[in-house]
Amino acid sequence: MSEKFIISSNLVDILNKKIFPAEITVADGKIQSIKETGGTYNNFILPGFIDAHVHVESSMLIPSEFARLAVVHGTVAAVSDPHEIANVLGIDGIRYMIDNGKKVPFKFYFGASSCVPATTFETAGAEVTPGDIRKLFEEDGLHYLSEMMNYPGVLFDDPVVMEKLKIARELDKPVDGHAPGLRGVQAKKYIDAGISTDHECFTLDEALEKINYGMKILIREGSAAKNFEALHSLLLDYPDMVMLCSDDKHPNDLVKSHIDELVRRAIAYGYDVFDVLKCVCINPVEHYKLDVGLLREGDPADFIVVNNLKEFKVQQTYINGELAAENGKTLIKRVDSDIVNNFNTQRKSLKDFEVEEPMFVNNDGTPSAQEIRVIEALEGQLITNELHLQPLVENGKLVSDSYNDILKIAVVERYGNTKPAVAFIKDFGLKKGAIASCVAHDSHNIIAVGVSDEDICNAVNAVIDSKGGISAAYDGKVEVLPLPVAGIMTNEDGYTAAEKYSKIDAIAKEFGTKLKAPFMTLSFMALLVIPQLKLSDKGLFDGGKFEFVKLEVTN
Repeated sequence: MSEKFIISSNLVDILNKKIFPAEITVADGKIQSIKETGGTYNNFILPGFIDAHVHVESSMLIPSEFARLAVVHGTVAAVSDPHEIANVLGIDGIRYMIDNGKKVPFKFYFGASSCVPATTFETAGAEVTPGDIRKLFEEDGLHYLSEMMNYPGVLFDDPVVMEKLKIARELDKPVDGHAPGLRGVQAKKYIDAGISTDHECFTLDEALEKINYGMKILIREGSAAKNFEALHSLLLDYPDMVMLCSDDKHPNDLVKSHIDELVRRAIAYGYDVFDVLKCVCINPVEHYKLDVGLLREGDPADFIVVNNLKEFKVQQTYINGELAAENGKTLIKRVDSDIVNNFNTQRKSLKDFEVEEPMFVNNDGTPSAQEIRVIEALEGQLITNELHLQPLVENGKLVSDSYNDILKIAVVERYGNTKPAVAFIKDFGLKKGAIASCVAHDSHNIIAVGVSDEDICNAVNAVIDSKGGISAAYDGKVEVLPLPVAGIMTNEDGYTAAEKYSKIDAIAKEFGTKLKAPFMTLSFMALLVIPQLKLSDKGLFDGGKFEFVKLEVTN
């Protein structure tokens, strides 16, 4: 517990919408008193920032390392869905995150993962049952039911889905949503099931409709999915219904900024400072019932000191009265962590990635146009489009066509030795080489994209040899960042990991991709619960119809 101390600054009272010079006394980790003074101060004190929805695992850092980086940017708490590690290790993985997070002075609020596996159309490493959900609430004290990605299960009253929602209602736990593009009657039914938030809105009209149905909107700005520009006007009319989140943040981006970046951007657009801060400080506390201080007497001493209310340069971050960061430096010490994993596949061969030229025949037996379904990746979005394009054929095999940017993509199961699923993707932009990753939502099988089968195979095998990681391969040379914790996180220093990630990200961009976050974008190409066309380890999948489709286009 922290020692008693006094701090003086201009206090930003968000709840009462006023700013005044104050002397704050902190004792035993709580705010003992707040006294208005006549002093003049050059900085401002306000409640700490909260990331209202994040998957810590997507930073490729274990919770304790995520915390070390986040506090530098004024983040004191994170509402985190651990379903990435849950898909690998089940309830044991969730408990690993809880235990590791408790080792540092940062406030992690983990949810009970509602959709593990996310679908039955992919191979995951574990399952989280309704019984597990109840255990996580009653035995582990988790705060909410995390994102209900299986919106078809809600719409069609799937008994397992409904049982999980029932448990959350019974125990008075908020339920997070995940329903990209869901509108009208279907959106209303989804929300009426008790689902109270959504971070997947990618148009303003969709967000406004869901707000009108009573749902709160989390504006997301992560390393890949960026919806702030489309949705920020919600801050003007609906500050009570909005929170800000990162969802997924790679380590090199977390070194640079976190929720503080969104605060600065919102202020630069001219939104009221109290409304902006309400979204990042107050709303998450009230919605999720978090034990995070809001700068009131008796509250936990969770606050930050910033230089001004435009730049929001964080000078100090306090959590439970403990100084966690100062002037851009983390003061949280590194902690030891065990290695946990579930990785059971063998190295692959070139033949595993070959695609025989299909028979282009319609259902009635007549010849069909020689077109294949191609995933179209979209910058800054998790959604994709389905294109019908003519493939490049060499020696009776379909191969990558780098000239037209139609590249081979593969998903390799990590939990067994099944044949890889192979398809094609456009707008990745690689002109040479291949990249691969075991961070592949949500089951975290290995996903790779590349110009040649040899490079794809080498990139995949580098991940297999490391039992998880990200890699880049070209002409026999391979760079890899091992991720030994569940195959998706490293237990090394977060800043070191960020440097290594930046290096491999730069290599991918040297290969020709123009995507801002190619590895993050790649990781979502296997996320079947977001339309349109995706690839699982079992095959090409139509996320709109929720069914497998053939590579070749027929009538």
